[in-house]
Amino acid sequence: MADTETDQMSEEERRMMEEWESMSGEGDGDASAAGAESGGMEMDEVPSVGGEGGGDGTGTRILNQAEIDSLLGFDSEGPEQETSGVMALINAALINYERLPMLDIVFDRLVRLMSTSLRNLTSDNVEVSLDQISTVRFGDYLNSIPLPAMLTVFKAEEWDNNGLIVVDSALIYSVVDVLLGGRKGTPSIRVEGRPYTTIETKLVERMLNVALHDMSTAFDPLSPVSFKLENIETNPRFAAITQSGNACVLVRMRIDMGDRGGRIEILIPYATLEPVRELLLQMFMGEKFGRDSIWETHLTNELYMTDVYMQAVMGEKTVMLRDMLNWKKGTLVMFNTKPSDQIELRCGDFTMFAGPMGQKEGNIAVRIENYIPPEKE
Repeated sequence: MADTETDQMSEEERRMMEEWESMSGEGDGDASAAGAESGGMEMDEVPSVGGEGGGDGTGTRILNQAEIDSLLGFDSEGPEQETSGVMALINAALINYERLPMLDIVFDRLVRLMSTSLRNLTSDNVEVSLDQISTVRFGDYLNSIPLPAMLTVFKAEEWDNNGLIVVDSALIYSVVDVLLGGRKGTPSIRVEGRPYTTIETKLVERMLNVALHDMSTAFDPLSPVSFKLENIETNPRFAAITQSGNACVLVRMRIDMGDRGGRIEILIPYATLEPVRELLLQMFMGEKFGRDSIWETHLTNELYMTDVYMQAVMGEKTVMLRDMLNWKKGTLVMFNTKPSDQIELRCGDFTMFAGPMGQKEGNIAVRIENYIPPEKE
Protein backbone atom coordinates (compact mmCIF):
# COMPACT_ATOMS: atom_id res chain seq x y z
CA MET A 1 0.00 0.00 0.00
CA ALA A 2 2.85 2.40 0.80
CA ASP A 3 4.54 1.65 -2.53
CA THR A 4 1.35 2.45 -4.39
CA GLU A 5 1.04 5.84 -2.62
CA THR A 6 4.71 6.56 -3.34
CA ASP A 7 4.23 5.83 -7.04
CA GLN A 8 1.16 8.04 -7.15
CA MET A 9 3.05 10.88 -5.46
CA SER A 10 5.97 10.49 -7.89
CA GLU A 11 3.57 10.53 -10.80
CA GLU A 12 1.92 13.68 -9.39
CA GLU A 13 5.30 15.40 -8.94
CA ARG A 14 6.36 14.51 -12.49
CA ARG A 15 3.13 15.92 -13.86
CA MET A 16 3.57 19.13 -11.89
CA MET A 17 7.20 19.48 -13.05
CA GLU A 18 6.10 19.11 -16.68
CA GLU A 19 3.54 21.87 -16.17
CA TRP A 20 6.20 24.11 -14.62
CA GLU A 21 8.59 23.49 -17.53
CA SER A 22 5.91 24.29 -20.11
CA MET A 23 4.95 27.49 -18.28
CA SER A 24 8.57 28.63 -17.90
CA GLY A 25 9.13 28.03 -21.61
CA GLU A 26 6.47 30.61 -22.46
CA GLY A 27 8.50 33.23 -20.49
CA ASP A 28 5.45 34.72 -18.86
CA GLY A 29 4.85 32.59 -15.80
CA ASP A 30 4.85 33.79 -12.25
CA ALA A 31 5.93 31.33 -9.60
CA SER A 32 3.14 32.05 -7.15
CA ALA A 33 0.34 32.01 -9.75
CA ALA A 34 1.64 28.82 -11.40
CA GLY A 35 1.83 27.08 -8.07
CA ALA A 36 -1.81 27.95 -7.30
CA GLU A 37 -2.99 26.59 -10.69
CA SER A 38 -1.02 23.38 -10.49
CA GLY A 39 -2.78 21.92 -7.49
CA GLY A 40 -2.28 24.09 -4.42
CA MET A 41 1.43 23.58 -3.80
CA GLU A 42 2.71 25.48 -0.81
CA MET A 43 4.70 28.64 -1.54
CA ASP A 44 7.86 27.40 0.15
CA GLU A 45 7.74 24.19 -1.96
CA VAL A 46 7.74 25.92 -5.35
CA PRO A 47 10.67 24.59 -7.39
CA SER A 48 13.10 27.06 -8.94
CA VAL A 49 12.71 28.03 -12.59
CA GLY A 50 15.47 29.07 -14.95
CA GLY A 51 18.20 26.99 -13.39
CA GLU A 52 19.63 29.76 -11.20
CA GLY A 53 16.70 31.05 -9.17
CA GLY A 54 15.11 29.27 -6.25
CA GLY A 55 12.15 29.57 -3.92
CA ASP A 56 12.90 31.84 -1.03
CA GLY A 57 9.52 31.71 0.69
CA THR A 58 8.17 34.79 -1.13
CA GLY A 59 7.16 33.16 -4.40
CA THR A 60 9.30 35.49 -6.56
CA ARG A 61 11.43 34.09 -9.37
CA ILE A 62 15.01 35.28 -9.74
CA LEU A 63 15.93 36.14 -13.34
CA ASN A 64 19.22 34.89 -14.71
CA GLN A 65 21.66 37.11 -16.62
CA ALA A 66 20.38 36.08 -20.06
CA GLU A 67 16.83 37.08 -19.18
CA ILE A 68 18.01 40.43 -17.75
CA ASP A 69 19.97 41.16 -20.94
CA SER A 70 16.93 40.25 -23.01
CA LEU A 71 14.72 42.70 -21.10
CA LEU A 72 17.28 45.50 -21.44
CA GLY A 73 17.68 44.84 -25.15
CA PHE A 74 21.15 43.26 -25.22
CA ASP A 75 22.09 40.09 -27.03
CA SER A 76 24.59 38.42 -24.72
CA GLU A 77 25.16 35.41 -26.97
CA GLY A 78 26.55 37.16 -30.02
CA PRO A 79 30.09 38.49 -30.37
CA GLU A 80 28.78 42.07 -30.36
CA GLN A 81 25.95 43.44 -28.30
CA GLU A 82 23.02 44.55 -30.45
CA THR A 83 21.01 47.46 -29.12
CA SER A 84 17.23 47.60 -29.13
CA GLY A 85 14.44 48.52 -26.79
CA VAL A 86 15.63 51.18 -24.34
CA MET A 87 18.79 51.99 -26.31
CA ALA A 88 16.76 52.36 -29.51
CA LEU A 89 14.52 54.89 -27.79
CA ILE A 90 17.54 56.85 -26.56
CA ASN A 91 19.18 56.96 -29.97
CA ALA A 92 15.93 57.62 -31.83
CA ALA A 93 15.73 61.12 -30.33
CA LEU A 94 18.52 62.25 -32.64
CA ILE A 95 16.73 61.20 -35.82
CA ASN A 96 14.03 63.85 -35.45
CA TYR A 97 16.42 66.63 -34.58
CA GLU A 98 15.56 70.15 -35.63
CA ARG A 99 14.81 70.40 -39.32
CA LEU A 100 16.63 73.17 -41.23
CA PRO A 101 14.87 73.51 -44.61
CA MET A 102 17.15 76.26 -45.93
CA LEU A 103 20.16 73.91 -45.80
CA ASP A 104 18.70 71.94 -48.72
CA ILE A 105 18.68 75.09 -50.85
CA VAL A 106 22.21 76.07 -49.77
CA PHE A 107 23.75 72.71 -50.63
CA ASP A 108 21.81 72.42 -53.89
CA ARG A 109 23.46 75.69 -54.83
CA LEU A 110 26.81 74.32 -53.66
CA VAL A 111 26.44 71.33 -56.01
CA ARG A 112 25.97 73.62 -59.02
CA LEU A 113 28.87 75.85 -58.01
CA MET A 114 31.25 72.93 -57.41
CA SER A 115 30.38 71.35 -60.75
CA THR A 116 31.54 74.48 -62.56
CA SER A 117 34.58 75.14 -60.34
CA LEU A 118 35.92 71.57 -60.51
CA ARG A 119 35.53 71.52 -64.28
CA ASN A 120 37.71 74.62 -64.46
CA LEU A 121 40.21 73.08 -62.03
CA THR A 122 40.56 69.68 -63.69
CA SER A 123 39.71 70.56 -67.32
CA ASP A 124 37.59 67.45 -67.30
CA ASN A 125 33.88 66.65 -67.31
CA VAL A 126 33.02 66.67 -63.61
CA GLU A 127 29.58 65.80 -62.26
CA VAL A 128 28.74 66.60 -58.62
CA SER A 129 25.60 65.10 -57.10
CA LEU A 130 24.02 65.45 -53.66
CA ASP A 131 23.29 62.06 -52.10
CA GLN A 132 21.88 62.82 -48.66
CA ILE A 133 21.57 65.41 -45.90
CA SER A 134 21.16 63.74 -42.51
CA THR A 135 21.80 64.20 -38.79
CA VAL A 136 24.38 62.14 -36.87
CA ARG A 137 26.25 62.18 -33.61
CA PHE A 138 29.82 63.34 -34.02
CA GLY A 139 31.33 60.35 -32.20
CA ASP A 140 29.31 57.84 -34.23
CA TYR A 141 30.40 59.47 -37.47
CA LEU A 142 34.12 59.45 -36.56
CA ASN A 143 33.89 55.74 -35.80
CA SER A 144 32.24 55.05 -39.16
CA ILE A 145 34.78 56.84 -41.40
CA PRO A 146 36.38 54.31 -43.78
CA LEU A 147 40.14 54.67 -43.64
CA PRO A 148 42.40 55.71 -45.28
CA ALA A 149 40.86 59.15 -45.82
CA MET A 150 41.73 62.81 -45.52
CA LEU A 151 39.95 64.74 -42.78
CA THR A 152 39.99 68.49 -43.34
CA VAL A 153 39.20 70.83 -40.46
CA PHE A 154 37.85 74.19 -41.62
CA LYS A 155 36.75 77.26 -39.69
CA ALA A 156 33.74 79.50 -40.24
CA GLU A 157 35.32 82.80 -39.27
CA GLU A 158 32.15 84.88 -38.82
CA TRP A 159 30.50 82.08 -36.80
CA ASP A 160 33.69 81.38 -34.79
CA ASN A 161 33.37 77.60 -35.01
CA ASN A 162 34.64 74.64 -37.02
CA GLY A 163 33.47 72.02 -39.47
CA LEU A 164 34.88 68.89 -41.10
CA ILE A 165 35.30 67.70 -44.70
CA VAL A 166 36.14 64.04 -45.33
CA VAL A 167 37.53 62.93 -48.71
CA ASP A 168 37.67 59.18 -49.30
CA SER A 169 40.66 57.42 -50.86
CA ALA A 170 38.91 56.82 -54.21
CA LEU A 171 38.40 60.56 -54.76
CA ILE A 172 41.92 61.37 -53.55
CA TYR A 173 43.57 59.11 -56.13
CA SER A 174 41.13 60.26 -58.82
CA VAL A 175 41.96 63.94 -58.21
CA VAL A 176 45.71 63.21 -58.19
CA ASP A 177 45.42 61.22 -61.39
CA VAL A 178 43.41 63.91 -63.18
CA LEU A 179 45.58 66.85 -62.06
CA LEU A 180 48.79 65.03 -63.04
CA GLY A 181 47.54 64.28 -66.55
CA GLY A 182 46.18 60.76 -66.28
CA ARG A 183 44.44 59.35 -69.31
CA LYS A 184 40.68 59.44 -69.57
CA GLY A 185 38.91 56.13 -69.30
CA THR A 186 41.63 54.48 -67.21
CA PRO A 187 40.94 53.90 -63.51
CA SER A 188 43.30 55.53 -61.04
CA ILE A 189 45.98 53.31 -59.48
CA ARG A 190 45.55 52.89 -55.74
CA VAL A 191 48.45 52.10 -53.48
CA GLU A 192 47.00 51.03 -50.14
CA GLY A 193 48.84 50.72 -46.87
CA ARG A 194 50.99 53.84 -47.09
CA PRO A 195 50.52 57.44 -45.95
CA TYR A 196 49.66 60.12 -48.47
CA THR A 197 52.59 61.97 -49.93
CA THR A 198 53.07 65.74 -49.79
CA ILE A 199 52.24 66.06 -53.49
CA GLU A 200 48.98 64.16 -53.05
CA THR A 201 48.06 66.25 -50.03
CA LYS A 202 48.75 69.54 -51.85
CA LEU A 203 46.72 68.50 -54.89
CA VAL A 204 43.75 67.52 -52.75
CA GLU A 205 44.16 70.76 -50.79
CA ARG A 206 43.64 72.71 -54.03
CA MET A 207 40.33 70.92 -54.56
CA LEU A 208 39.31 71.54 -50.93
CA ASN A 209 40.03 75.27 -51.18
CA VAL A 210 37.79 75.41 -54.24
CA ALA A 211 35.05 73.54 -52.37
CA LEU A 212 35.31 75.85 -49.32
CA HIS A 213 35.17 78.95 -51.50
CA ASP A 214 32.06 77.61 -53.26
CA MET A 215 30.47 76.80 -49.91
CA SER A 216 31.06 80.39 -48.77
CA THR A 217 29.39 81.60 -51.96
CA ALA A 218 26.45 79.25 -51.39
CA PHE A 219 25.86 80.71 -47.92
CA ASP A 220 26.26 84.35 -49.03
CA PRO A 221 22.58 85.02 -49.89
CA LEU A 222 21.66 83.74 -46.43
CA SER A 223 24.50 85.11 -44.32
CA PRO A 224 28.02 86.19 -45.40
CA VAL A 225 30.58 83.72 -44.05
CA SER A 226 34.16 82.77 -44.92
CA PHE A 227 35.29 79.15 -44.65
CA LYS A 228 39.06 78.77 -44.23
CA LEU A 229 41.05 75.55 -44.29
CA GLU A 230 42.76 74.95 -40.95
CA ASN A 231 44.58 71.62 -41.26
CA ILE A 232 44.41 68.22 -42.95
CA GLU A 233 44.56 65.03 -40.86
CA THR A 234 44.53 61.32 -41.63
CA ASN A 235 43.79 60.19 -38.06
CA PRO A 236 40.21 60.82 -36.86
CA ARG A 237 41.43 61.39 -33.29
CA PHE A 238 43.20 64.57 -34.42
CA ALA A 239 40.07 65.92 -36.14
CA ALA A 240 37.83 66.13 -33.06
CA ILE A 241 36.09 69.49 -33.47
CA THR A 242 33.27 68.92 -30.95
CA GLN A 243 32.15 66.49 -28.26
CA SER A 244 31.23 62.99 -29.36
CA GLY A 245 27.59 63.26 -28.29
CA ASN A 246 26.86 66.52 -30.14
CA ALA A 247 24.52 66.53 -33.13
CA CYS A 248 25.90 67.42 -36.55
CA VAL A 249 24.57 67.90 -40.07
CA LEU A 250 26.13 65.41 -42.50
CA VAL A 251 26.11 66.19 -46.23
CA ARG A 252 27.16 63.37 -48.56
CA MET A 253 28.15 64.26 -52.13
CA ARG A 254 29.41 62.22 -55.06
CA ILE A 255 32.00 63.57 -57.51
CA ASP A 256 32.37 61.73 -60.83
CA MET A 257 35.10 62.48 -63.38
CA GLY A 258 34.39 60.08 -66.21
CA ASP A 259 35.21 56.59 -64.97
CA ARG A 260 36.88 57.98 -61.87
CA GLY A 261 35.47 59.62 -58.79
CA GLY A 262 34.61 59.22 -55.15
CA ARG A 263 32.75 60.71 -52.22
CA ILE A 264 33.17 63.89 -50.23
CA GLU A 265 31.32 64.42 -46.94
CA ILE A 266 30.78 67.73 -45.15
CA LEU A 267 30.09 67.61 -41.41
CA ILE A 268 28.87 70.80 -39.70
CA PRO A 269 27.96 70.73 -35.98
CA TYR A 270 24.68 72.34 -34.97
CA ALA A 271 26.70 74.61 -32.67
CA THR A 272 28.44 76.04 -35.74
CA LEU A 273 25.10 76.80 -37.40
CA GLU A 274 23.61 78.39 -34.27
CA PRO A 275 24.33 82.03 -35.35
CA VAL A 276 22.19 81.52 -38.50
CA ARG A 277 19.69 79.07 -37.04
CA GLU A 278 16.73 81.44 -37.46
CA LEU A 279 17.62 81.96 -41.12
CA LEU A 280 18.01 78.22 -41.75
CA LEU A 281 14.54 77.58 -40.33
CA GLN A 282 13.00 79.50 -43.25
CA MET A 283 11.07 77.54 -45.85
CA PHE A 284 12.22 79.89 -48.62
CA MET A 285 14.73 82.70 -49.04
CA GLY A 286 13.55 85.95 -47.45
CA GLU A 287 10.76 84.45 -45.38
CA LYS A 288 9.64 86.80 -42.60
CA PHE A 289 7.94 84.22 -40.32
CA GLY A 290 4.42 85.63 -40.67
CA ARG A 291 5.31 89.25 -41.51
CA ASP A 292 3.91 90.56 -44.78
CA SER A 293 5.79 93.71 -45.83
CA ILE A 294 3.09 94.77 -48.32
CA TRP A 295 0.33 94.55 -45.72
CA GLU A 296 2.57 96.19 -43.11
CA THR A 297 3.21 99.20 -45.39
CA HIS A 298 -0.49 99.53 -46.25
CA LEU A 299 -1.48 99.38 -42.58
CA THR A 300 1.10 102.05 -41.68
CA ASN A 301 -0.21 104.42 -44.37
CA GLU A 302 -3.78 103.95 -43.19
CA LEU A 303 -2.81 104.63 -39.58
CA TYR A 304 -1.35 107.98 -40.59
CA MET A 305 -4.79 108.99 -41.95
CA THR A 306 -6.69 107.95 -38.82
CA ASP A 307 -8.53 110.64 -36.82
CA VAL A 308 -7.40 110.85 -33.20
CA TYR A 309 -9.46 112.70 -30.58
CA MET A 310 -7.45 114.58 -27.96
CA GLN A 311 -8.67 115.95 -24.62
CA ALA A 312 -7.10 118.93 -22.86
CA VAL A 313 -7.39 118.31 -19.12
CA MET A 314 -7.24 121.74 -17.48
CA GLY A 315 -7.62 120.48 -13.96
CA GLU A 316 -8.55 117.50 -11.84
CA LYS A 317 -10.03 117.24 -8.38
CA THR A 318 -11.24 114.39 -6.19
CA VAL A 319 -14.49 114.97 -4.24
CA MET A 320 -16.77 112.79 -2.16
CA LEU A 321 -19.77 111.30 -3.89
CA ARG A 322 -22.18 112.77 -1.30
CA ASP A 323 -20.81 116.24 -2.00
CA MET A 324 -21.23 115.74 -5.72
CA LEU A 325 -24.87 114.69 -5.23
CA ASN A 326 -25.50 117.98 -3.39
CA TRP A 327 -24.30 120.05 -6.35
CA LYS A 328 -26.89 122.37 -7.84
CA LYS A 329 -26.99 124.85 -10.65
CA GLY A 330 -24.64 127.65 -9.75
CA THR A 331 -22.44 125.63 -7.36
CA LEU A 332 -18.89 126.87 -7.51
CA VAL A 333 -16.09 124.26 -7.73
CA MET A 334 -12.56 125.51 -7.11
CA PHE A 335 -9.51 123.98 -8.87
CA ASN A 336 -5.87 124.56 -8.08
CA THR A 337 -4.80 125.02 -11.70
CA LYS A 338 -2.96 128.28 -12.43
CA PRO A 339 -2.56 130.00 -15.83
CA SER A 340 1.15 129.16 -15.80
CA ASP A 341 0.62 125.42 -15.16
CA GLN A 342 1.18 122.77 -17.83
CA ILE A 343 -2.02 121.41 -19.38
CA GLU A 344 -2.10 117.70 -20.26
CA LEU A 345 -3.36 116.43 -23.62
CA ARG A 346 -4.76 112.92 -23.42
CA CYS A 347 -5.84 110.34 -25.95
CA GLY A 348 -8.28 108.19 -24.05
CA ASP A 349 -6.61 107.29 -20.78
CA PHE A 350 -3.06 107.93 -22.03
CA THR A 351 -1.30 111.25 -21.49
CA MET A 352 0.66 112.15 -24.62
CA PHE A 353 1.62 115.88 -24.52
CA ALA A 354 1.84 118.78 -22.13
CA GLY A 355 2.07 122.55 -22.63
CA PRO A 356 0.91 125.99 -21.47
CA MET A 357 -2.64 127.22 -22.04
CA GLY A 358 -3.53 130.45 -23.81
CA GLN A 359 -5.91 132.06 -26.28
CA LYS A 360 -5.85 132.37 -30.05
CA GLU A 361 -8.52 134.10 -32.14
CA GLY A 362 -10.93 134.00 -29.20
CA ASN A 363 -10.45 130.26 -28.55
CA ILE A 364 -8.68 128.54 -25.68
CA ALA A 365 -5.53 126.88 -27.03
CA VAL A 366 -2.72 124.67 -25.71
CA ARG A 367 0.80 124.90 -27.12
CA ILE A 368 2.50 121.50 -27.19
CA GLU A 369 5.94 121.72 -25.65
CA ASN A 370 6.64 118.32 -24.06
CA TYR A 371 6.09 114.74 -25.20
CA ILE A 372 5.23 112.36 -22.37
CA PRO A 373 6.38 108.77 -23.14
CA PRO A 374 4.02 105.94 -22.14
CA GLU A 375 4.59 104.29 -18.80
CA LYS A 376 6.11 100.81 -18.86
CA GLU A 377 4.08 98.09 -17.19
